[in-house]
Amino acid sequence: MLISPGFEQKSVVTSLGSIAYALPQTDFWSPAQPAEPTEPLVFAHGFGGGSSSYEWSKVYPAFAPRYRVLAPDLLGWGKSDHPARSYRVEDYLTTLSEFLDKTCEGPATVVASSLTAAMMVRVAIEHPERVKALILVAPAGLADFGKSTAQELFAQILRLPLVDKAIYWGAIATSDAIRSFLQERQFADPDLVSEEMVSAYVASAQQPNAEDAALAFVRGDLSFDLSLEMPKLAVPTYIIWGDQAQFVDVKTGRRLAELGPKAVRAFQVLPAMGLTPHLEFPAVVIGLIRQYLAQIEQP
Repeated sequence: MLISPGFEQKSVVTSLGSIAYALPQTDFWSPAQPAEPTEPLVFAHGFGGGSSSYEWSKVYPAFAPRYRVLAPDLLGWGKSDHPARSYRVEDYLTTLSEFLDKTCEGPATVVASSLTAAMMVRVAIEHPERVKALILVAPAGLADFGKSTAQELFAQILRLPLVDKAIYWGAIATSDAIRSFLQERQFADPDLVSEEMVSAYVASAQQPNAEDAALAFVRGDLSFDLSLEMPKLAVPTYIIWGDQAQFVDVKTGRRLAELGPKAVRAFQVLPAMGLTPHLEFPAVVIGLIRQYLAQIEQP
């Protein structure tokens, strides 16, 4: 929800609704870059209560002088449209692909995290002409190698009409609940969770109809087995994984990476970091992304 200084918000219409995205203000960055950058570099956030492009806001400004940075809010999140619907994986594969097609001239390098990162693997397989390379943080389909959380008790409870929305608004989309989730499940070091982060996540989580996409994620409606897709991946791919990441551990991450030996160029484990190292230690992630971009750009 919060946009970094030097950036502005625009939107693009997809077949399922408008997607809002942040991009650099030309006048702000022009002193550092005589010609407006045209090489697209897309930062796509993951899923979870209150997720939005804010997730990458500590990282993407570092690339504005050289790249045409785009940081979208996914459909049903942040400032994008929140259509009331039963969200499925195909909804995001479609809108992510359409976003790239409508906003990028030529194939884009995409930086993405968690479930969205896994979805971008599928987009790259289905539309290789739209994806130049992938830089992924903990990519996981959350039903990998046949193990899904969709059958867990909490996921089943969230399938009950009325109960699901009551739980969302009373126990998921509150400041205390989001702060607790960030500290206990998303970050390795809870002391690194700031009030700005909590406020940004709460603002996104409390948008009208925000519960539809969030509940689809928690119920497991958006999960799939990424292990079935990785052998098909062909574009250059670089993977980053916090060694304290919950939901999907490093061991599973390595197994997934080994399924795409022709595509995966690096698998970097970050010590003492959780699911979103780009929020915990953005400078480290910026350094890695720069290193990978240099390799991608080599002839």
